[in-house]
Amino acid sequence: MEADFTNFKGTHLEQTILGIDIGSTKISAIIATQKDGILNIIGTGFHKSQGLKKGSVTNIEQASRAIKNALTDARRVAGTNINKAVVSISGAYTKSTDSSGILHVPNNEIGLKEINRVIQTALYNASIPNEYEVIHILPYKFKLDDQDFIDDPMEMSGSRLEVFVRIITTQKSSLGNLKKAIKSAGVEISNIVLSSYASSIAVLSEAEKELGVACIDMGGSTCELMIHIGNSLRYNDFLGVGSNHITNDLAMGLYTPPNIAEQVKIQYGNLNKDSEALKDLIEIPSIGGEENTKKQVPLEVVYKIIYMRVEETLMILAKSLEQSNLKDQLGSGIVLTGGMTKLEGIRELASAIFAMPVRIAKPTELNGIFNDLKCPECSTAIGLILYASGKFTNYEVDSEKNIRFRSEKLSSDVVSPLSKAAAQMNPLQEKAITNTEPVNSVPKSAADIKQDLSDITKIKKIHPEETKEANAVVKFWRKLTQMF
Repeated sequence: MEADFTNFKGTHLEQTILGIDIGSTKISAIIATQKDGILNIIGTGFHKSQGLKKGSVTNIEQASRAIKNALTDARRVAGTNINKAVVSISGAYTKSTDSSGILHVPNNEIGLKEINRVIQTALYNASIPNEYEVIHILPYKFKLDDQDFIDDPMEMSGSRLEVFVRIITTQKSSLGNLKKAIKSAGVEISNIVLSSYASSIAVLSEAEKELGVACIDMGGSTCELMIHIGNSLRYNDFLGVGSNHITNDLAMGLYTPPNIAEQVKIQYGNLNKDSEALKDLIEIPSIGGEENTKKQVPLEVVYKIIYMRVEETLMILAKSLEQSNLKDQLGSGIVLTGGMTKLEGIRELASAIFAMPVRIAKPTELNGIFNDLKCPECSTAIGLILYASGKFTNYEVDSEKNIRFRSEKLSSDVVSPLSKAAAQMNPLQEKAITNTEPVNSVPKSAADIKQDLSDITKIKKIHPEETKEANAVVKFWRKLTQMF
């Protein structure tokens, strides 16, 4: 485990942590200090994403520049030149699978070495193909001899240890592009963490995880699902749809520029149907007409476009929940976070579609946290800081191939890279350790939106009786609604 990112118990050592969330819409860099287990945010930086689409790097040079700009701002505020970071990776890159392993314990004593060996056995049994790289191995259940549902086998006695794990992998080519963009920005990677995993760390309580909960981060271009049961990650999924798709739908449906469509979404995005309000009209610029041409659009059309996109997104996510076969174990229901959750009425609609309680969550507040971090779209960035400070699952093997034990500093003889584990295997195992198919952005910041809207006229709401063009408006409305 990297020393800079270990939670040392019983010491007064102060360490500095850097987390960089690489979202499809915004790059967030956060710098924090940790002393005696207490975190304090000392610097933040944000920059509009470039060279990224739906979580994937499409232009290394542009992505690197955006990362560097966000980091420069954070360093300036914090007054430090830290360059070693925990970085997020989108679910767009990843595939996941479940596996299990069994270890016979000769001395009947379970220690960290034995736990590590049984996890490596589960990895070997999964037979990950050569073109994929492991970023997380997350145990979710242990069995010791005939005793099932062991929370923590450490220091217990037994001769047969069995583990069940969730393995998250990513294509080496995609991961390589992400690493190139990060390193070109002058950043050394300490660890890579799945975005949805980081978000869940930032917004879920221990009670919710114990009872079973699904966390969904609804960002600008993606929605990422993570299921926790008993403080163990059990399932994850990815959907390449986010709040930016609502903006695109509005731009196409209303025949208006994207920046105007974004303002319409922010100003009038409401999923609670109000028959009186929907009778009103708004005046917006038109595409394809004469310069400075404006038109009037019924709010009912805006409502319908937004509602249909959000409903479809939530229904796809509900289907993923069903496919997980874990829905019956979600005693705490669903927790939604991310910028898309700012839409008024989304909690009620989600609750109806998922048929269970839904909570909208902001990230855990930390000391010194700035106001621009107290919003749902910063959940992943805050989660990275918490992960780096030791707030992860009880055991896991991270992206650097090190085994992590929650809130403890591991000695070098138990921090074992996969290469060490492979060396303990017989030649057949070592050869087969990478062989078969595994199973299966954040909305714009307030500053970005303010800049987008600085040169346009504020959208004006009009009551039908205030215009003499009622008949023309009705015809226009009917033409648009034929789309639906």
